[in-house]
Amino acid sequence: MVETPSLGLDRAETGDDAVVPFTLDGLDTRGRAIRLGDALDRILKRHAYPEPVARVLGEAVVLASLVGSSLKFQGRFILQTQTDGPVNLLVVDFDAPDGVRGYARFEQADLDVAMAAGRTSPGELLGHGHLAMTIDQGEHMERYQGIVALEGESLEEVAHTYFMQSEQIPTLVRIAVGELSQRGDPTPRWRAGGVLIQHLPDHGGHTMPDLPGDGDFDNPDMVDPDFVEADHWTRAKTLLATLEDSELADPDLSPERMLYRLYHETGVRVFDPLTIEERCTCSAERIEGMLANSFSKEERDDMVVDGKIEVTCEFCSTHYEFDPHRFEPN
Repeated sequence: MVETPSLGLDRAETGDDAVVPFTLDGLDTRGRAIRLGDALDRILKRHAYPEPVARVLGEAVVLASLVGSSLKFQGRFILQTQTDGPVNLLVVDFDAPDGVRGYARFEQADLDVAMAAGRTSPGELLGHGHLAMTIDQGEHMERYQGIVALEGESLEEVAHTYFMQSEQIPTLVRIAVGELSQRGDPTPRWRAGGVLIQHLPDHGGHTMPDLPGDGDFDNPDMVDPDFVEADHWTRAKTLLATLEDSELADPDLSPERMLYRLYHETGVRVFDPLTIEERCTCSAERIEGMLANSFSKEERDDMVVDGKIEVTCEFCSTHYEFDPHRFEPN
């Protein structure tokens, strides 16, 4: 843990593909700042998504990583949208503590119409539907899921509604995603940045959770449902609103230096970064188990093409082939 009003870090400033937890103790606020580079670029370029689709999936990857990286246990955080828009499905799977993968499904004809009309904001691409956030703590633990209607022009707005309705935690999220060229490398690469802050006032006792891994995601009683916005929270939000999108994704501006610019007058305390990597959890063994346990013989027979069952992972595009006879009883 390091103090920053003077940026006197006892470590190097954080670069890409990492989350930096922080607290604004004087404003009763905690937060996380993220910067994604190569990890996001691999996710978005693997499927050669059209630019608007890549951008909205990038936002979902940032949001899922900000929330999922706070989990205190080995498990999965899953962000999923199902909607009636051109981009009708987004799935981001955060495998705690540090792995993320993402996938988008879209209808090309509907996307072409939307792009021709200039309707390419996240809200217009997603349309109407819902967003679900799921915490899976493992085989023998109960799942936690919160669902909110997908309303608003951005995933930022949806996240604000989600946390107030499902968690009753006043939350502000800023996300920026772009395809940029850096000095010495003319190839455009996807990168993103984001900040999430949450107001956790002290009601007679210390409620600020330990960092890193500060997730009290499943505790709906942390904030009074009749919460009236306090001056401290207004100040924290107002300062974050001054942040430009270009600063969020700037490869030359570390999260620590960005936070210092925002909150040096009120005080900010930053913690050691948590690395993030693009990583798929698919394997031949997992898919074989799914085929054996989730499908009947008749369903597997319908999957056979040229004597093989072929499965391609939607996340990482890895191709698997199985002999259908291996599923028959001995």
